[in-house]
Amino acid sequence: MTTSTLLPTPPPAADTPVPTHSEPSGAGARLAVADDLLSLLRTTTTEPRPDEQLEALTLAVSADLPVLLWGEPGIGKTAALTQLAASLGLPLTTVIASVHEPSDFSGLPVVGDDPATQGVPMAPPQWAVELVRAGRGLLFLDELSTATPAVQAALLRVVLERRVGALQLPAGVRIVAAANPRASAADGWELSPPLANRFVHLYWTHDREVVVRGLGGVWPRAELPRLLPERLPEAVAFARRVVCGFLEARPTLIHRLPSTEPRRGGAWPSPRSWEAALTLLAFGTAAHVSRDVLALLVRGAVGDGPGLELLAYLDRLDLPDPETLLVDPAAAELPERGDLRQAALDAVVAAVGARPERKRWEAGWAVLARALETGAPDLLVAPATTLAALRRDDWEVPDTVERLTGVVGLARRADRSVERSAAAAGSTVGTRR
Repeated sequence: MTTSTLLPTPPPAADTPVPTHSEPSGAGARLAVADDLLSLLRTTTTEPRPDEQLEALTLAVSADLPVLLWGEPGIGKTAALTQLAASLGLPLTTVIASVHEPSDFSGLPVVGDDPATQGVPMAPPQWAVELVRAGRGLLFLDELSTATPAVQAALLRVVLERRVGALQLPAGVRIVAAANPRASAADGWELSPPLANRFVHLYWTHDREVVVRGLGGVWPRAELPRLLPERLPEAVAFARRVVCGFLEARPTLIHRLPSTEPRRGGAWPSPRSWEAALTLLAFGTAAHVSRDVLALLVRGAVGDGPGLELLAYLDRLDLPDPETLLVDPAAAELPERGDLRQAALDAVVAAVGARPERKRWEAGWAVLARALETGAPDLLVAPATTLAALRRDDWEVPDTVERLTGVVGLARRADRSVERSAAAAGSTVGTRR
């Protein structure tokens, strides 16, 4: 064996093709094979899969409310919109707001034959004309947070009135926008308060299981909510009752412009955003969505604080009437969820405190005993302590309390409440003397 046979065979020159029997020859043929591989990689399917973010987005789109998706770059906002449009059978029109001029949204002035009598019409851009021609579609305004303040001002009529220049977009067009937080946006701007208040803000995050399964070729399927026709009048009446009742109790939340610029660029309460929250509540009720999805939508319309207060008010509406529980404690049906059960028991104790009578006080203990039979005992400590403090000197401790002694030591607490009351009374008398 010679030394030369130990050396590796030199590779062919870059411009010298290496023919094989299975590989097509020519650059065009090779690109065709590459395209086939790309086609296989891009071929995916969808499946019905619980996805709260996607469900909230689809319901807001169904309600014809403008939606703004917030998320870091590369999180999948654009892919979600593309898949949503395909699932709903809507043509997708993508407009990158940051690369357009204000006139692209307010219209380009076109001088006619006699401007003095006919005026100067504002010609719409091609994408708006194509949407009108199609009669329906999904308008995707991307990179909204990198649009200049002048462009944001021009977008106000597009988002709210669906007008582009002199052209009115058809009712079948839905609007969704996407933005990156200012810290991660290239030359980003805060959204102006008037523009921000026109959107339902949803914060897009990645779910590990969704991403892994999606990269495997199966993504969640976006489906329009199933609205039950027989529930539509009831859903509207319920939404109006809840929102109006809440704002009557919390009038300061009707309009509250945040004090800081970043928060003004998000969701905050105003009559306009409360109307959006009412619409979402009606749609969510008619579609029977989960509370988590409803929370995403309500908070996205009016902000975290007011949204959470509205949800708490909504929970209290589902609580049993404390007076009904006091009338028949043995048949009391208490909520199963821990926070709602706690609120129901607190309401019973508050009702006794508002009108303290011996029979009502004893009925309160009977309700707590019923709660012990049907739920966790740790929820009884706070209401039992408050109820024990309501005891009058001439009220005997009922037998019901003895049944609960081993759980929270109620009998001793009741006795000590009498001793404290007597000591306080004696101290007051001594001071006056």
